[in-house]
Amino acid sequence: LAMLNRTEVSDFILLGLTDIQGLQHFFFISFLLLYVTSLLGNGAIVTKVISESWLHTPMYFFLGNLSCLDAFYSTVTVPKMLTGFLFGHQPISFGGCFAQLRFFHFLGSTEAVLLATMAYDRYVAICNPLRYTLVMRPRTCLMLAVASLSTGFVHAMMHSVMTSQLSFCGHNCIHRFLCDIKPLLNLACSSTSLNMTLLNVATTSIALGPFTLIVLSYLYIISFLFYKVLSQKERWKPFSTRASH
Repeated sequence: LAMLNRTEVSDFILLGLTDIQGLQHFFFISFLLLYVTSLLGNGAIVTKVISESWLHTPMYFFLGNLSCLDAFYSTVTVPKMLTGFLFGHQPISFGGCFAQLRFFHFLGSTEAVLLATMAYDRYVAICNPLRYTLVMRPRTCLMLAVASLSTGFVHAMMHSVMTSQLSFCGHNCIHRFLCDIKPLLNLACSSTSLNMTLLNVATTSIALGPFTLIVLSYLYIISFLFYKVLSQKERWKPFSTRASH
């Protein structure tokens, strides 16, 4: 009975950003250009990092990972959105909707944790340069990357499994260009109080945790540069290595 209730809605309709035809054409061209530019830029970074041996360092290892995540992250949502701009409201199957939700949150949360990892890498490189090669060994970098992916995987699976257990038996129109948790919870026929609590706690943690670590790393680096580094020129030099953020 639970399975029948859950699958009464066999698909959803993505309504997109707007129904105004002129705006749809404008958005299609704009987002297509941004998407292609993103793929080319991230692809170039990954290719450069892999092909150039002098870039096989922790900083560029993480930057390459970030570029891969960016490329996949946009690919999860943009093609479906572009199709919607051309052909109007887009149907998406129940399974396809939750697959998109799963990958969207997996890649997004992984990227957030990876940015915090990159901040830690720069903190060690600038504030503890003599210990940098000891702390950021290849094995450590690999473990940090795997930890970022694992965090994203757990975060995504937790939300997608919890949301897929709800009953959807009414409206199936999503006022977004992608399947996300909040719009799906608004369509659910069963109680969503547990899902909302989980969403608020998990999302706050996955966003606030990395953000706090990134801010703290900047504060430590700035204080280190102003209190330990006397040369004005040398103070500004480390900030060039943080451009990837």
